[in-house]
Amino acid sequence: MANASPAARPAVLSDLIPGSRVRDVLLVAGGAALTGLAAQLSFPIPGSPVPVSGQTFAVVLVGAALGMNRAVLSMALYMLVGVAGVPWFAGGASGFGGASFGYVIGFIAAAAVVGRLAEHGGDRTVARTAGTMVLGNLVIYAFGLPVLMAVTGLDLGTALAKGVVPFLVGDALKIAVAAGLLPAAWRLSRR
Repeated sequence: MANASPAARPAVLSDLIPGSRVRDVLLVAGGAALTGLAAQLSFPIPGSPVPVSGQTFAVVLVGAALGMNRAVLSMALYMLVGVAGVPWFAGGASGFGGASFGYVIGFIAAAAVVGRLAEHGGDRTVARTAGTMVLGNLVIYAFGLPVLMAVTGLDLGTALAKGVVPFLVGDALKIAVAAGLLPAAWRLSRR
């Protein structure tokens, strides 16, 4: 499951942590737990069935820090545990379905994209990190928007107005923070 051999240059930040399978299991569980914790930072948006939360920030950080394989497993674990009844989706929700469940499905795909890009240096500079995070957010929207439309019956324009537009400023701030944090972490790791 590791993304780089011990002798190879680390592909992602978590490759700097010594260990093997136990480390990987702990990282996968930790990524899911971080996302569940970030989901509790949730605020309703008037007129939108989708709340603002810290989930997307956690998803892109987990993707970049863990790499594709571990991040996908982490987000799959997050989704499965939430579907099983643990109230760690946004606002303490759990279970299958709902207007925002497509975004949760999108977390898995976004983790794959961000993780893969990070494995190829997509988190080493501010510009590359920003691009990687933008792509990750677009993937989340690509999954979330169709489910939002199907569950609520909203047309595309209204779904965009309620399920994307209110989140753009917050996503830009999250991307800016990630674009500062991840390259800085790489610089510190070289010391």
